[in-house]
Formats: sequence, structure tokens, C-alpha cells
Amino acid sequence: MKLYLRLLRYIKPYMPRFIVAIICILVASAANLVIPWIIQNVIDDVLAAKDMQMLDTIAVGIVVVYLLRGFFFFGQTYLMSYIGQKVVIDIREAVYRHLQRLSLSYYEKRQTGSIMSYITNDVAALQNALVESVIEAVTESAVLIGSMAAMFYIHWKLALLTFITLPLVAQAINIFGKRLRSASRVMQERAADITSVLQETIASVRVIKSFVREDYEISRFSQQNYSNFRAQMKTAQLSATLTPIVEFLGAIGVTIIIWYGGREVINGHLTAGALIAFLIYVVNITNPIKRLSRVYGNIQRALAAAQRVFDVLDTEPEIQDMPGAKALPAITGRVAFEQVTFSYKTGEVALDDISLVAEPGQMLAIVGPSGAGKTTIANLIPRFYSPEGGVITIDGYDIKTVTLQSLREQIGIVPQETVLFNGTIYDNILYGDLEAAREEIIAAAQAANAHEFIMAMPDQYNTHIGERGSKLSGGQRQRVAIARAILKNPRVLILDEATSALDAESEQLVQGALDRLMIGRTSFVIAHRLSTVQRADLILVMDKGRIVERGSHPELIAAGGLYRKLYQVQFANK
Repeated sequence: MKLYLRLLRYIKPYMPRFIVAIICILVASAANLVIPWIIQNVIDDVLAAKDMQMLDTIAVGIVVVYLLRGFFFFGQTYLMSYIGQKVVIDIREAVYRHLQRLSLSYYEKRQTGSIMSYITNDVAALQNALVESVIEAVTESAVLIGSMAAMFYIHWKLALLTFITLPLVAQAINIFGKRLRSASRVMQERAADITSVLQETIASVRVIKSFVREDYEISRFSQQNYSNFRAQMKTAQLSATLTPIVEFLGAIGVTIIIWYGGREVINGHLTAGALIAFLIYVVNITNPIKRLSRVYGNIQRALAAAQRVFDVLDTEPEIQDMPGAKALPAITGRVAFEQVTFSYKTGEVALDDISLVAEPGQMLAIVGPSGAGKTTIANLIPRFYSPEGGVITIDGYDIKTVTLQSLREQIGIVPQETVLFNGTIYDNILYGDLEAAREEIIAAAQAANAHEFIMAMPDQYNTHIGERGSKLSGGQRQRVAIARAILKNPRVLILDEATSALDAESEQLVQGALDRLMIGRTSFVIAHRLSTVQRADLILVMDKGRIVERGSHPELIAAGGLYRKLYQVQFANK
């Protein structure tokens, strides 16, 4: 109930429409309660007295009742659909907004498809609980209560006998409802697994085809698809069992009514019309109970999805602004690590007692074997993660005490794997500064050695580059990314293996763009290719999370340590 009430809070902004919709539902429901009274009058008064005028009046009354019912039925359906769609949009936006605020660690622990499923499958599943289920719940509850009141008015003893089975029905609904919720949660998880496999295989289609693994991926998808089928069938089995049980218990109640009510009519204590009206009200009760049991099952399935959605909304970002955090003012770019330690997992040290200083405008290179901790340093500067020990400062400000936005606005990152968005080249460069003029975008592209190849394209800057920039070469994608970073104009620049995946010609063009980008900025260059770091003001050599050597290129070669070994391995055949 708490979960459902939390879901209903999203209706609050649309409360006026919701109240009108409820009124429409109640009026439409009232039509179902009027008809049995009319039938009783037809049997007891009209047919017995052969009153043609009253028959005409009743006929007109039935038409009017159903005309009004149709009008209010339209109102309830339209208004509830409007509210349901708006609430779903609001929840979807709330989930997406929250996902944007979560830390990198959240994404690294979960599959992309599962995260996508929260916004697509799970949020969509809530609409049924907020539209069809609410309409049915209010409608059938009104019919149920009204019918019960009418039954007691007609014959209270007969009504009491009828309600003997109600506690049994309620207990059946409660037991099966709990099972349905559990089964529905599994069903939502299986649907998320399918989305994950689908997203992964579509994104990796080139690898799949190069290894000729189409049949393997089909088999993997089929397994997930069958698991989803099993989960769906478990839910269907529970739903299919609940309805007959409720109907059987209802049939027992009807049997009692016919037996006892018939005796009352024979003994003259009840009219035939009243008994017929009573039986119609019993049907009016049986149907709502049956439908409410279905509604309860639908709501339980929706709550399984709601639980997953609210689990996301309740997840707190691991990295967030400290209370009282202030905006970082414009910086010159002095970055210092003081005895910094960090672990991604308990017991696995990624950085151990790291101390370094990068002066404004310096180029600081970080080299070392894979897993040495180079990228971890790059991740700590913009606070994608927070160190477990030690302090990181920029211009003397502890980065934990400033707002994330003001910190990251002054840091530019050019990663090894270039990420571009499905849109135009112009839009991707504009991402660096959404307020930039066209002239600034062109200047950034020129500085990144990208303007020439852009102008050679049919639509030039308005060229659509496809998902993740698939229509561009690796070098072209990297130069667009550099143009984006140039437009941002950061004071601290992080280049994480920015040229490692390029051929010699593309590397030369990209390196020229990077050289211009680094001018006047504090630059952290992470590289495997030592040829790209020889001009660095300071080179840090890392191994197993520690800085084992530091100095300029000539100094490190002369020292004969790890740097010289790495250099000799790379240039042995040159």
C-alpha cells in the first residue's frame, strides 16, 4: 500500500482533472445500480398492472440513463488516460534526471540494457496501474458498495447469507496477490535481461559477424527469451487460478440466494421482481469482485515494476556535493595530489600514496603498464570517484569542498574511445559550449584539424554522423572530439590514450590538434606510446598503483629504470 500511495503522489499536480474523472466514474457506475430497480418495477408494477404508459416512461428512462452513462464514460476514459500519460511522462523524466545525477560506479555495476529497461519497460508498466486499474477499481468499488446497500434494503437476511463467502474471496485475493507481485518482479527482470542482450548484440554486431557468432548469439537470446516466457507463464498461471476460485466462491453465494430467496417468494415474504432485482445486484457484486481480483493482480504486477523504478530513484549518488560546497572560481590550473589512496574494490588498491604537482600550463605525462593506475588518476581529478585517503587540490581548493558542476566545467577530457552523439557534426562540437556562436565552432574545428575534412562532406557541418559517429573514421571522430574540448576552453585538460587507436597519418593530424589544445593549459597526458610524451615537462612512471619514477624524458632514460625498459621495448625494432 505504501508503494502504491507513493505512486499515486505523482497524480497530485493533476488533482482537479482526477477529481472530475472520479465524479465521471461514479456517475457512470450509478447507471448500473439504477437498472435493477427499473426491472423490479417492470415486473412488479408494469407487467402485473398492464400499465402501458409506465412502460413507455421506463423505456425512455433506460435510453436517457445509458445516454448519460456514455457521456460520463467518455469523460472518465479521456481524463484518466490524460492523467496516466502525464504521470508516466513525469516518472520517466524523474528517472532519467536521476540517472544523469548518479555516479559512474552505478553504471559500471549494471548492464546498459537493464538501465534502459527501467525507463522503457518498467515505467510503461505503471500506466496500466494508473489508468485502467484506477478506473476499474473505482467503478467496481462503487458498484459493489451500491449493490450491497440495495441488497440490504431489499432483504437484509438474504444479504447476510450472500456475504458468507466474502471473507473467503478476500483471503484468496490476498494470497494470490502476494504471489503475483513476486512473480511479476521476476517477469520484469527477465524482460530487462532481454533488453540487455539486445542492446549488447546490436552494439557489437561487427564483432559478432567477424567471429561468425550469429548462431551463438541467437542461442543466447533464445535462452533469455525462454526464461522470459517461463516468468510470463508463471504470472499467467497465478492469474488463471485466482479468477476461477473467486468465481466458484461467488457461485456458492448465488446458489444460496436462489434456494433461500425462492422460498421467501413462495411464502409471500418477497416479490418476484424484488428477487430478480436482488439476483441482478448479486451479479453486480460477483462481477466487481471478479474484476477487482483482476485489478489487484494488475496492480501487483505494476508494483513490481514500480519497486524497480523507485529503487533507482532511491539510489543516492556516491559522488555528490558536500553540504555547504561552494563554486570553484576561475582557476589557473595548479593540480596537486597529496598522499592519495584509492580502491575500486575492497582490498584491491588502485592508487597507493600518490603525491604529485602539476603547475599551471605544464604538460604532465603518466605512463606505465596496463593496470598501473594511470586512468584512475584521470578519474579522480574531475571527481568521477573520490579518494579514500589524501587530498586533491586545484589552485589550493580541496575538490571535495567545491560543487561538481563548477569543478567539471573547468576540466576537459579527450578519452581513448571517442563518444559522439547521433546528430550533426555542428551539434557535436557545440556540445562543448551550448552558447557558442557558429564562428567559434568553426574556429574550434580549424584548431582541431577538422575543418578541412568537414568542408569536404556533402552537408559540411550539417552532416549527420550516425550513432556514436559511425559515419566518420577514427581520426575524424577524435578530431571532432578535440574541437569539442577546444570549444569548452578548459583550464585543466586530460588526454587519456587519445591517439592510441589511430594510424600514423591520423595520429599526426590529431597530435597536431592536441598540441594546439594543450597550449596554456595544465595537461595530464596518459599514454602507452612513449613517443607522444617525450616533450612533457614531467613524466610520472607508475606500476601497481604507485609512482616509481618521475622526471623528464632524458632523465628517465639515463636512470635506466622501468621507463627505459618500456622505451626500449617500443623502439627496439625502429
